[in-house]
This record gives sequence, structure tokens and C-alpha cells, in this order.
Amino acid sequence: MSVVNAKQTIVNPTIPFSGNIVDGLHPGDIVLIQGTVLRDADRFHLDLACGSSTKPRSDIAFHLNPRFMPQPSIVCNSLVQECWGREEKLDQMPFKQGSMFETIILVHEDVFKVAVNGKHILEYRHRLPVETIDTFSISGRVSVHTIAFTPNSAIFSESGDLTIPYRGSMLRGLSPGQHITVTGHVSSYPHSFTVNLRSRSSENIALHLNARIKSGLFIRNSLLAQGWGREELELGPFPFTPGHYFEMIILCQSHQFKLAVNGDHLLVYRHRMQDLGSIDQLEVMGDLELQEVRLW
Repeated sequence: MSVVNAKQTIVNPTIPFSGNIVDGLHPGDIVLIQGTVLRDADRFHLDLACGSSTKPRSDIAFHLNPRFMPQPSIVCNSLVQECWGREEKLDQMPFKQGSMFETIILVHEDVFKVAVNGKHILEYRHRLPVETIDTFSISGRVSVHTIAFTPNSAIFSESGDLTIPYRGSMLRGLSPGQHITVTGHVSSYPHSFTVNLRSRSSENIALHLNARIKSGLFIRNSLLAQGWGREELELGPFPFTPGHYFEMIILCQSHQFKLAVNGDHLLVYRHRMQDLGSIDQLEVMGDLELQEVRLW
């Protein structure tokens, strides 16, 4: 994954690394770490800390410590007033010596949720207030390519860039009041392009938008339980032109999506899939060049 609209990104830091988190951490934030475990690694650790002092040592709200020897495990803990608390141990090892990894830490009101290489592995309940965290550190037998801090509105690109076909993940799904912006250029000799909002777990498509440039049709539909529903076709002026720039904004409301193109309201599509939180993927494909995707 690559990060779209991260609030702070650190690339290829020297290990050991310690740095300030711009604006600190807050519930809803996401921490992304991409790197490689060294072949001879015995352990490494990362810390979400409340300051950078060494004497006295600052509190550590979340200490994540993968250990490869003697028995592979992950140890989590907190340091409060220079004293370590009770260890929480996971007797599993999703990290592999000599292999790349991607770790995502989701910051919730009461817990940190950790995923490695796309798989949820553990939860760690807060022992210190999230709002006191302002420093990230990582050390040990590991190299790091990217550290990114994002609000929960980030979209993670699974292809690593904005090439078509594009697939991005919204780690918390959708909720009423959120907007998705898709901007791009329609190809000079297009047939069609498609934008889908879908669920990774069920493969349902909550909103299917298919712009057919030659025929001037803009089809809306949903794919539920492996079956397409009724197409919605009604539309005013067709908003897409070969070779031209466009900006599409999708507003998620409690009972419907509202769609605007190039600043003009275009249509309303009532929800056929009611579990908005499960809508966690954005797909864009077809005859266009994608410039930006954004969730806000």
C-alpha cells in the first residue's frame, strides 16, 4: 500500500530512529510502517511514546516488540514513570527474517489495533491517554522504508500508486458525512470508465458508477449477494467529455449517496447496502487517467 493524504510521512529513516509526531496522535489516526526484517534479526521494537526524554525516560504508551529468539513471539507493554507494566504476549510471529512487512496501527478510543501484512493480529488496551503521545521510535534489526501518520480519512492504495485499474482501501469503512473525491482526465478516445464502492469481505458493490462516454449513459447499480439490481439511468446533461478533466465528489449520507461532478449536483442514489461501515474499498477502472483520490 501507499498512503494518500497522510499528514506526515518519513522515508528511509536511519535506524535507530526517533521523531516527533506532528500534531500528536488522536483516536481515529492510523500509523503505517513499511520495512524489512534483517536476515539475522533476533528482535526489533517500535514505541509510541509521550516525549523523547532519556533522563528521566519518557513514558511509552505502546511498546511493540517482535522477538524471534528463543521462541517467536510479540511482546506488548507500557512504560510509566520509568517502570514497565505487565507484558502482554502473543505466541505468533507474522514477521519473517529477511522479508518485507507492512504494519498498520489503528488508534481507537480504548485500544490500539495492529495488523501485519493485511491480517489483524492483536489489540492492546490503552494504559496512557492517546493525546499524550507525540513521539515515534523504532530500533533493532530492521530497516524501514516508510513511516506514515494519517487521519482516519486516508485511503490506502493497494497498487502503490494511482495507475488504472486502481484499488484503494478505507480501513474504517464509510460513515455518514464523509466525502470521496475522485479527480482525473477522461481518455481522448474513451469507451467507458467505472467507479465502485464495495466491501472487501462480502464482495458486494454498494455503489457502481459506469460512465459510458460514447452513448452518454451514466449507469448506477449495486451488486448484492452476487446479483445486480435495477439500473438507474435518469440524468440531466452528461458531465464527462473525452480528453477533459473532471472532479467527482460522492457524499455519503445516512440513507443515500449524493454525487456532484465539476461542482454541479448530478444525482442521488439511495442505499441498497445498509452496512456503511463494511464499504471499505474504492475501485476505479477504464478509460481515464487518475490524478487524485481523497476521503474527507
